[in-house]
Amino acid sequence: MLTLSQVSKSFAGRTLFSDVSLQVNRGDRIGLVGPNGAGKSTLFSLILGEASPDTGRVVIEKSGTVGFLPQESAPAGDETVLELACAISPEMVKAQRTIKRHELAETHEDEEYHDALATFDELGGWQLEPKAKQILHGLAFRESDFDRQARTMSGGWIMRAHLARLLVMEPDLLLLDEPTNHLDLESLYWFQDYLGSYPGAILMISHDREFLNALVGSIVEIAHSKLNRYRGNWDKYVIEKVAREEQQLSAYKNQQKEIASLQEFADRFRAKASKASQAQSKLKQIDRMEKIEAPLSQEKTVHMRFPQPPRSGIRAINMKDVDFSYGDLTVYRGLDFEAERGQRTVLVGPNGAGKSTLLKLLAGNLKPDRGTVEPGYNVKVGYFSQHRMESLKAKNTVLESVQDMPNPPGEQTCRTVLGSFLFRGDDVFKPVGVLSGGEKTRLALVKLLLDPPNLLLMDEPTTHLDIGSIDALINALQQYEGTLIFISHDVHFIRAMARTVLHISAGKLTPYAGDYDYYLEKSKATSARAALTAGEKLTNAQPAAAPTAATSASGNAPTPRKSKEQKRAEAEERQAKARVRKEHDTRVSSLEMQIATLEGKQRDLTAELEKPETYESGGRAVTINRDLMTVAADLARVTAEWEALAAKAAPPEPEDQS
Repeated sequence: MLTLSQVSKSFAGRTLFSDVSLQVNRGDRIGLVGPNGAGKSTLFSLILGEASPDTGRVVIEKSGTVGFLPQESAPAGDETVLELACAISPEMVKAQRTIKRHELAETHEDEEYHDALATFDELGGWQLEPKAKQILHGLAFRESDFDRQARTMSGGWIMRAHLARLLVMEPDLLLLDEPTNHLDLESLYWFQDYLGSYPGAILMISHDREFLNALVGSIVEIAHSKLNRYRGNWDKYVIEKVAREEQQLSAYKNQQKEIASLQEFADRFRAKASKASQAQSKLKQIDRMEKIEAPLSQEKTVHMRFPQPPRSGIRAINMKDVDFSYGDLTVYRGLDFEAERGQRTVLVGPNGAGKSTLLKLLAGNLKPDRGTVEPGYNVKVGYFSQHRMESLKAKNTVLESVQDMPNPPGEQTCRTVLGSFLFRGDDVFKPVGVLSGGEKTRLALVKLLLDPPNLLLMDEPTTHLDIGSIDALINALQQYEGTLIFISHDVHFIRAMARTVLHISAGKLTPYAGDYDYYLEKSKATSARAALTAGEKLTNAQPAAAPTAATSASGNAPTPRKSKEQKRAEAEERQAKARVRKEHDTRVSSLEMQIATLEGKQRDLTAELEKPETYESGGRAVTINRDLMTVAADLARVTAEWEALAAKAAPPEPEDQS
């Protein structure tokens, strides 16, 4: 199908490939991996004929067809979404345009019109439309979208239309560059299933480990100008790579010992006439050896200490009795939700269940129709979404953008973090205005990590990141001391970050007090990916209200009526719990105010000590130091009491059982 034979390629004085070979056969499913800048895109350019190798050959089987989906941008003109999906060849596109032009002009008798119809029929046009519609549906297009001009849609939807075109076309070799970037969870799941029975060969670049595990039969790693092929999926590649490096290191060390021994003999006896020939023989033996190179470990994730947000109160945010609708579509009714400091929660559920809406309500981007959303004490809310780039100034460079904050880190820190998110070398001097959508997403993420809020709301943060950058993000967020609530379809990222799971189904929240594997076990999900979209979507029907005392949680018959004595005892118990909770909350609030006051005094006294004039009047510095020690002791005492109360959860809100 495809053969690369002894290919070498350099770019701007840097060797990307040195004498590499690769064979791709029909039916192969290959994942292409490697650090950013290793040459993945260049390899695709060589296969597509957009670039030529310096030496070697790239051969595609005679009559073989190749289809390519770029990572971010693909053209769209005046054609409709359906026409774009059916545009499988230049001849088909020409025939479609000719037919459309004559039908608009009502010149049905024209010979050109009939020739175009014949070409359309010859290329299987009548059979293409049903197939294209089926694929467009799978990629979440609505019937009403089919006749829309493709260029009127967002870039992500245009990419989906081009993906549909490639699947309709069914080339013998499908080249995919981050194909999951523009897909929601359900479309991704459909696409993954569709590719499972794809008749041609597939060579793909993807940051999604779960996607690679589900589809590929081998991994080709680009590292140090070589192509290294590993049989199996991503997980098997990781294991095999470690084993190969260990074997290579062992062989390298043994050879180095042998070389050292031979060299020592030559050095000792080279000057002795009786041993000179033997010494020379040892040197020739070293020269004849096929040298084993030391294994070059893969580029490591940058580990650095990220800035931390100010400490918040124990309650990060509280939603009480919230209603929210989009027109006639009721999303939430009577919603209660609370997040505590340090919580790391992933929101899961089907598309359209209300996950992104909940994040936007928490962020204050949407206002509830009824009820309240209240951040806790000293809480600063930050919302990250791949579509929120408004804070970036087009004229600023990348470096200026990350330094555009009240207390910017040093330039070296900024450049180190930017480098781990794919902005390397002169990339930091690019104006924001020329960046792609993906680059702007990564830049906004860096800004957020360098000046973090203490309540961080993130919607699909791993989109547009490569595997190394995802690991850098995980490293940053594992250090993060604030509260994190996020949505993601990256199972690896979810497993690394989530400590609790909140399942949203048709506007109803079900919390799981454990990590993602705990949720999988309790929900009896069929797979880690399928569990992300399990549940019901919203409809125009009202979300079901929570079970009342008259109906059990399982929906069974009413429970027996309670006696007056039972009701009185339960009411007294609820009142007692309410009093305890109120006392707890009052004391926590009082301590938080004391802490804020003491911290203010501590800052003021420290600032006084830093002034030269403080030391001009005798005894002033001693008095300030004494006051500072007193404040520090008080602050430690109050903070210890506050932390003890925070660690001991307040009693739950009493439930109205009457």
